[in-house]
Amino acid sequence: MKTRTGLLTAAVLVVGIAAGPSVLPAAASAPAASTAAQSPNPALEAAIAGLPSADATAALVRVGGKEGVWHGSSGVHDLRTGRPADPAARFRAGSVTKVFTAAVALQLAEEGRLDLDRSARSYLPDLIPPSYEDVTVRQLLNHTHGIPAPDFPGTTVEEWYANRFRVHDPRNMVRSATSKKPEFAPGERQHYLNIGYTITGLLIERVTHDSYERQVARRVLRPLGLRNTYAPGANPRIAGPHNHGYQTMRLDDGTTGLRDVSVWGATDGWAAGDIVSTTADLERFTNALFRGRIVRGPLLEEMFTLPEVTDFRTGKPAAHSAGLSMKVLGGREVWGKTGGRWGYNAAIASTRNGSRTLVYSVNSTDAKGQDMNRTAEALMVAAYGRP
Repeated sequence: MKTRTGLLTAAVLVVGIAAGPSVLPAAASAPAASTAAQSPNPALEAAIAGLPSADATAALVRVGGKEGVWHGSSGVHDLRTGRPADPAARFRAGSVTKVFTAAVALQLAEEGRLDLDRSARSYLPDLIPPSYEDVTVRQLLNHTHGIPAPDFPGTTVEEWYANRFRVHDPRNMVRSATSKKPEFAPGERQHYLNIGYTITGLLIERVTHDSYERQVARRVLRPLGLRNTYAPGANPRIAGPHNHGYQTMRLDDGTTGLRDVSVWGATDGWAAGDIVSTTADLERFTNALFRGRIVRGPLLEEMFTLPEVTDFRTGKPAAHSAGLSMKVLGGREVWGKTGGRWGYNAAIASTRNGSRTLVYSVNSTDAKGQDMNRTAEALMVAAYGRP
């Protein structure tokens, strides 16, 4: 199936900038896009030029493969100083985490420790109730499980910000979700949600008798030398150099503007969305994954197989596989994953044969909005062509 997937972000009007109680004007310094590349690419340069803007304060990009290599960065490290963005900075990768989680689960399937056709409840009978006894491991990975999202406190970005240091236990999230009625019968529809990967993280822990974080490190991070990628746990800060993230919201004085949201806990994402990384690490990970160095043989094909169902909300063909999603750009299939945490959007993408890869971090001013971020969209089009 050939379908399209969305990039989570939105264009907003910047009125002010807040980092604590103070408010600053939006006219921070805007250095031109900088490149360090073997091949010039005017389209990619144009895609990240002019930052900071209303949509994004910084962008870091790496394009690779046989079609040419290009590295670029634009924007600022932070809006207070206007320093140029650090191209080697760490950032929150959001739902790109799901690719790591799926890879570990598929490795365990290859070892015979997880059966993709076995019910999740058979592994976690103490957590998953009989009402979800037919949900399989494969359905968790490809979002066809029918389990609704758990409840979280707050309904607005301001309320979520007030709860940004709350620590969420994955088991409690699963209990909240599975206490509700199924959205649909398992395997009948697709609804992209985090909860399937929260359960997958717990499955990994159950069958390995180890923590999810240690399994990802042992199976993926250390073998690939991804030294700048890690799971933050309950620590709300990004360790090491990072460009600040900002979110448009109502400020303390009642105006609407940008607040520095670089410090924000990610325990609500956990195995579905908490990883911190760099563009260099994610590029290495993408290359290794698509070349079969992480998941091998038939199980790798699970990541490139879309279920033959329709989307629960839109009725369009399913767009998500085990860990990845697919979009047709420039007349060819592009596989990858986007992610959004407050202040940060990220993506990995590649043609199936690895001829062109793309990794980016965009410091979006509405990273979890419903519309496509203009900078991220421009990068995808510049790298692969239009839908």
